[in-house]
Amino acid sequence: MNDRLDLLFRAPRVITAAGEVSRCIGVRGGRIVVIEPFDAVLDAEEVIELAPDEVLIPGLVDTHVHVNEPGRTEWEGFASATRAAAAGGVTTIVDMPLNSIPPTVNVEALAIKRDVAASQVYVDVGFWGGAVPGNIADLRGLHDSGVFGFKCFLLHSGVDEFPPLDPAALELALKEVASFGAMMIVHAEDAHAIDHAASPGGEKYEDFLSSRPRGAENLAIAEVIELARWTGGRVHILHLSSSDALPMIASARADGVRLTAETCPHYLTFTSEEIASGATQFKCCPPIREARNRELLWQGLASGTIDCVVTDHSPCTPELKRFDIGDFGVAWGGIASLEVSLPAVWSEARRRGRSLSDVVRWMAENPAEQVGLNTKGHIALGYAADLVVFAPDAAFVVDVAKLHHKNPVSAYDRRALAGVVRGTWLAGERIDLDAPPRGRLLSRGMA
Repeated sequence: MNDRLDLLFRAPRVITAAGEVSRCIGVRGGRIVVIEPFDAVLDAEEVIELAPDEVLIPGLVDTHVHVNEPGRTEWEGFASATRAAAAGGVTTIVDMPLNSIPPTVNVEALAIKRDVAASQVYVDVGFWGGAVPGNIADLRGLHDSGVFGFKCFLLHSGVDEFPPLDPAALELALKEVASFGAMMIVHAEDAHAIDHAASPGGEKYEDFLSSRPRGAENLAIAEVIELARWTGGRVHILHLSSSDALPMIASARADGVRLTAETCPHYLTFTSEEIASGATQFKCCPPIREARNRELLWQGLASGTIDCVVTDHSPCTPELKRFDIGDFGVAWGGIASLEVSLPAVWSEARRRGRSLSDVVRWMAENPAEQVGLNTKGHIALGYAADLVVFAPDAAFVVDVAKLHHKNPVSAYDRRALAGVVRGTWLAGERIDLDAPPRGRLLSRGMA
């Protein structure tokens, strides 16, 4: 028997389930098969010796990415999105069902999306299905075809081809997906509350913020919690921006409601007070809120009330951001951050005394667990050798022109960040952005 390894990482710093340790990580056949002391004598085809300032971490899992292809490929596509992911240490993404045309609301649309993606992906890619009015009969088929769950909106999604569910329709959809054990992920803002809020138009960010009040988010989350309680369904709150909702999320979990929640790098990084008039690159829904709110979200992460941090990478063309008039009311809402999510979160986490192990838990371990990717998100025996060499003390200034997503628009442009990704490996092979892509399309339940 040949015990020679394909690849060996000799790392003075590795993030494992036991915390940060010094280890040798051996890879064979795309899997981690050896974890030994740093000075172990091991034979390998290739040896990577990490520098003292480098840490080996698991590849990140981003379960909230809008790729937009087909249909709006000029906004983003599978090749550009997955190149950005790889450059940022993200080795797995799960694509949202809307902004592409057709949206992923039936088996036929899923097949179209998978066919388009198949030859283009630099990292592993899974897919969410969509729950919209009238497609209850399509949900089981999508589930059986391998989607990781179902996304719905409780207000206009921003695109007409993906309409929202009203409370009665959401209850029916939750009952349906609960019958076969699937998860519903919810954009939770209450449509009626927003209809009665201030107009979002104009250059002033505070006017836009008033148009998406935290009360609308709180009200919708409360309703989703009660529907999950009644139906027994598994529910996940997307892109939590209102810290007001944290106590009710914690209370619902204590009651046994099957509920998880995520937040995003932009809510943990930026504050409404610092957003200049006309700076529509910061527009997203729900919106970036006040500094005090940001700190309470960090506390929610620390307490475990918020489970994970994912990007909600939602890019568009520069024209759609309406930089010509700087009007928050008409600009597209979405922040492109896939490539910079790790340094963005790490930069803020370290300021608050959090460890790199915490960041890995929020951005790799927990998202993988949420969607059932049971061999991703950890550096552990038998797991996929999706690995990242990260230099946490290195620094850089974001230059949007050098990022790999399709359009040069990002709220992070010119921001100084800590942490540099120096290499990304997928299934034990370093990702070369100049070589043909070799990522896989994932289905729910794939190991």
